Amino acid sequence: MFASLSRLAHLLLPLALLLAAVVPLATAQTLPGTAPPAEPAPPPAEPVIVAADSPRASLRAFLEAARAARWDEAARYLSIPEDERPRGRELAERLKVVLDRYLWFDLETVSPLSTGRLDDGLADGVEEIGELQVGDARPVPIRLVREAGPEGARWVFAGTVVQQIDGWHDAVEGRWITDWLTRSGLDVLLMTGPLDILWWQWLALLLAAGVAWIGGGVLGRLTRAVLRRVSARTSSNWDDRLFESIGSPLVAAWTLALFALLGHSIGLSVPAERIVSHLVNAGTVVTVFWLLWRAVNVSVELALTQAWATANPSARHLLTIGSNLLKGAIAGLGGLALLAAFGYPVTTLLAGLGIGGLAFAFGAQKTVENLFGSIALAVDQPMRVGDFVKVEDFVGTVEDIGLRSTRFRTLDRTLISIPNGKLADQRLESFAVRDRMRLATVIGLEYRTTGAQMQQVIEGFERVLRQHPRIWPDAVVVKFQQFGASSLDIEVMAWFAVPDWGQFQTCRQEVLLGFMQVVEEAGTAFAFPTRTVHLVGAAPAPPAS
Repeated sequence: MFASLSRLAHLLLPLALLLAAVVPLATAQTLPGTAPPAEPAPPPAEPVIVAADSPRASLRAFLEAARAARWDEAARYLSIPEDERPRGRELAERLKVVLDRYLWFDLETVSPLSTGRLDDGLADGVEEIGELQVGDARPVPIRLVREAGPEGARWVFAGTVVQQIDGWHDAVEGRWITDWLTRSGLDVLLMTGPLDILWWQWLALLLAAGVAWIGGGVLGRLTRAVLRRVSARTSSNWDDRLFESIGSPLVAAWTLALFALLGHSIGLSVPAERIVSHLVNAGTVVTVFWLLWRAVNVSVELALTQAWATANPSARHLLTIGSNLLKGAIAGLGGLALLAAFGYPVTTLLAGLGIGGLAFAFGAQKTVENLFGSIALAVDQPMRVGDFVKVEDFVGTVEDIGLRSTRFRTLDRTLISIPNGKLADQRLESFAVRDRMRLATVIGLEYRTTGAQMQQVIEGFERVLRQHPRIWPDAVVVKFQQFGASSLDIEVMAWFAVPDWGQFQTCRQEVLLGFMQVVEEAGTAFAFPTRTVHLVGAAPAPPAS
């Protein structure tokens, strides 16, 4: 079952990672050049009215035009000198690349008023939307200025910003890709695709994933070969088993490393960098806990082969339960770490789990009690599956020891189930652990038996017992016990070195048949319950006078 779950996890893991990475971004509802705030702001009491000639409206129009690759329309929102007007389309395109790479702002923080913000300390008609920093250079404020035109007033990127577009663009990593696409007439790939990532970046991410997968497989095999050579020089075999079992996690680790390297080298935009960061972090978490899972498997397998485990059934059972609990803890911690890697508030979740854990503890008190009862049974091992035991007021065979309850098959073939929490506190008597079984009986001879016959019978009984191949010779008792009500009683007690009830029945039958022969040879007989009634006649009546 665990192997099937492992294969299913291998198939679903990439899809789960991708969904977990992209869903938070998809629900943010941002445009290119925007980013969700660190903490969601409470909804305003009244809807915000965005003026058509406000900085927010102009910036939104520029981003929408750039997203659709309408560069001529986007260039209208740049304050371009007259001699640079022919380059308006190119400057708008380059500015979009620079903003995607170095500046990621929230449209909701830009003023929706026609006048812009009046409390920012800037001159009227000037609005600052953020700071752009390229490399180690000083941050440069990105500002919009209000310009009046034939179509009305609009806010455009200031001339000081437009003058530095070329310099910023030249510093962008991977800019040769956008230049090549432009020269090749593949401007459609510069359009924004799903999740505000350019189409060419989607293709680059898919190509990087494929190359990383192939390279990770090659490097993983090489790493395993090196580890095998290192482990071959050691005398222990645990490292050999461990290195054999971590092949898939090694491939995943190399794949993640290569994917992170390739994703960074192509100069991804801010949203693409966020997705790559989420995927790599989540993949790293999964890989680490995957390695821990495999290490637990190897440790338990090797422990079960040790002499102290093979000779002790309780140790084997305890190892199995302990490994399952440890794997459950690894899966739980891995899930929390995975959520943290995707940016979910794990502290809030842990606080909720703490409160829910208290409620769960009260509601699942009996379940937890039964779980710890199963652990107690595993540690003490008072019985095992197949043992014939006596529990309080019934006897039966142990059929199954589960995490919640233990089932017994009675002599009447009925099935009794007892919760482990209750069973751990009950009196358990196991017949399966007996190393020998006791024969205890009283044999009665007739009262007509003479003393010589009694002595002959006693010696014959002891001889039959001691000659039996399964007798335990240290304790054989054959003694004249008493004068019974209807017999002369001989006490017989002996041990047979057999653990099985069926074997004991055979030994007992052989001994009792021998006793019968001894009594016959002595010329006496076994007594049976008798009662002698003496009738006393009535006294004669006195003669009549």
